[in-house]
Amino acid sequence: MSEMLLLRSANSILRTMFLSRLRPGGPGCVRKLSLNLQYQQGIRPNVTSSSLTDGQTLSKESLSHALVLSSSEKEKDVQPDGSEEKLWTTRADGRVRTRIHPTCPQPPYTVHQMFSETLDKYGDLRAIGFKRQGTWEHISYSQYYLLARKAAKGFLKLGLEPAHSVAILGFNSPEWFFSAVGTIFAGGIVTGIYTTSSPEACQHIAHDSRANVIVVDTQKQLEKILKTWKDLPHLKAVVIYGEAPPEKMASVYTMEELMELGDELPEEALDSIINTQQPNQCCVLVYTSGTTGSPKGVMLSQDNITWTARYGSQAGNIQPAEVQQEVVVSYLPLSHIAAQIYDLWTGIQWGAQVCFAEPDALKGSLVNTLREVEPTSHMGVPRVWEKFMEQIQAVAAQSGFIRRKMLLWAMSVTLEQNLTCPGSDLKPFTARLADYLVLAKVRQALGFAKCQKSFYGAAPMTAETQHFFLGLNIPLYAGYGLSETSGPHFMSGPCNYRLYSSGKVVPGCLAKLVNEDAEGIGEICLWGRTIFMGYLNMEDKTREAIDAEGWLHTGDMGRLDTDGFLYITGRLKELIITAGGENVPPVPIEEAVKMELPIVSNAMLIGDQRKFLSMLLTLKCVLDPDTSEPTDSLTEPAVAFCQRVGSKATTVSEIVGTKDEAVYQAIEQGIQSVNRNAAARPYHIQKWAILQRDFSISGGELGPTMKVKRLTVLEKYKDIIDSFYQEQKK
Repeated sequence: MSEMLLLRSANSILRTMFLSRLRPGGPGCVRKLSLNLQYQQGIRPNVTSSSLTDGQTLSKESLSHALVLSSSEKEKDVQPDGSEEKLWTTRADGRVRTRIHPTCPQPPYTVHQMFSETLDKYGDLRAIGFKRQGTWEHISYSQYYLLARKAAKGFLKLGLEPAHSVAILGFNSPEWFFSAVGTIFAGGIVTGIYTTSSPEACQHIAHDSRANVIVVDTQKQLEKILKTWKDLPHLKAVVIYGEAPPEKMASVYTMEELMELGDELPEEALDSIINTQQPNQCCVLVYTSGTTGSPKGVMLSQDNITWTARYGSQAGNIQPAEVQQEVVVSYLPLSHIAAQIYDLWTGIQWGAQVCFAEPDALKGSLVNTLREVEPTSHMGVPRVWEKFMEQIQAVAAQSGFIRRKMLLWAMSVTLEQNLTCPGSDLKPFTARLADYLVLAKVRQALGFAKCQKSFYGAAPMTAETQHFFLGLNIPLYAGYGLSETSGPHFMSGPCNYRLYSSGKVVPGCLAKLVNEDAEGIGEICLWGRTIFMGYLNMEDKTREAIDAEGWLHTGDMGRLDTDGFLYITGRLKELIITAGGENVPPVPIEEAVKMELPIVSNAMLIGDQRKFLSMLLTLKCVLDPDTSEPTDSLTEPAVAFCQRVGSKATTVSEIVGTKDEAVYQAIEQGIQSVNRNAAARPYHIQKWAILQRDFSISGGELGPTMKVKRLTVLEKYKDIIDSFYQEQKK
């Protein structure tokens, strides 16, 4: 097949993907696909076939640019020269010394080199799955590569300058992927922006990253940029792909128009840019969510991305496509490093098939996507797993007596087996029977019939949730890392698992604890190829984070057991120092309260510079299916808790408004139970209050990854907190 035919096929995909999405008629309007043009060109539309045309596969000659580049890239010297001895920089155009070490001696390589290797091995395999008009369609890795090149040339035509960014503000989609890859091919820096960001937050990130182009998916996101464009001196164009712009506007382009612009640039012009790229230059900016202060731009190098995509994922037992093509569902924000490294970069490294969920995934449609796709591995933040748990509990509560008892029996048998003999392949007959009769059906209903690896990260997970899924034969594998470590620095997996731990250090990486206390708890410090380049334009913050020997001081507290498994105990900045000088890590106490009281959704310990500890509690309530906002209605498990303690309450307002005696007494008993197990009296919770509404992103108490923003909570509920201690003075 000639390269011209291959490019024509890529154009057909573009028409299928973009023209169908940009027909005027309201948000998200999708018209019936017109395939006449494709047939006139002699190209049959690619819907489910992994090849570009039915009955035909790509030859290596079809991708001559990739192969020629790959050869020339291998010949160039990828080691930094002697002038680049610093391990960090704060300049977008800066270079750093690659952290090659006896534990990680692998030669560094660029994103393009990684993609070229993937083309050679997996070019005909399905790379991306997306749904149009209720039908799954697919793009092969060869097509993906060409689309990324087209995007790269389009960005260059729009004026993308070296070391400037393309910011992407949209839900996960094929366009997000090839815009990201195309940005790097063009010598730019990918910068994700959370879709929940305010216009002001978007402006801050776009300005700080010197965005030349911003890619958005909807008119709503476009309006955020239009409001602040006057304050973005580097911005030259906006590209919209999910909806048509309401009217023709200067410097606002559709995705198809971007791709057509790219056709005007010779392939050789892009090749020359790709061939000058080095592994130690910045290619990704990840902005921290700001739970502990203002967002910081974390600069990640091409080596950070390619090394972590390969070796971080191997630690989690992700398989290359020649062994088993991994299938994953992409739905968590790609502006967060965990989703970006797992979905986007690891996908390219190992030839995985990435299928995109609908934008309303977290409002309820995710399970439908999982059932249709049947992923082989899945990652979720703790709140996602908690939602699954609550859905199963709600269905079980409404089931007949026999079905409910069968589920409870099966989960009890399986949990006991998994706790007493973790990782054992020799299951007793009752455990195998329970799995066959009951649990396999539950996993199938969730879409996990083929799922071999289930991961979580980004926030702590309760023991209750971990036990629940162990009872379903779904061990949840934790990872530990930060934006500053390109994602995982510690990983768990099927061969590397211990309950409640965050796994072992990724082979090739280093870790140590500093300032350990008598219990072996200290600050976690990290070193290796995962460690970021520095914070963009923030030298003081970078010097605070990276010491003279290049160790990253995470600010997280933890301990290592004798086998090297890491256990997180809290954050150094979150450590509560009471007026009596006691150091109290809040997370273990908060988790103990949630374990003791299954009606509690969030528990936040208070007591910094105070005479005693107090706590704010929220109750588990149903989320609005359209907005994901917490409602007043209690969840089924919360209602069941109320009934067990003798209350008829079904809403939060009933409990808080009347100070429901039965519920308040049960909570007080639970708090006292936690206090009895505390190490000493200064660790006792002496006062507590139930808030009227659960924490939420819109309420400001939670960040984009559902982490509690403690400073915001302290400020928002200041009056309630002060009342705890004012009463003490009387």
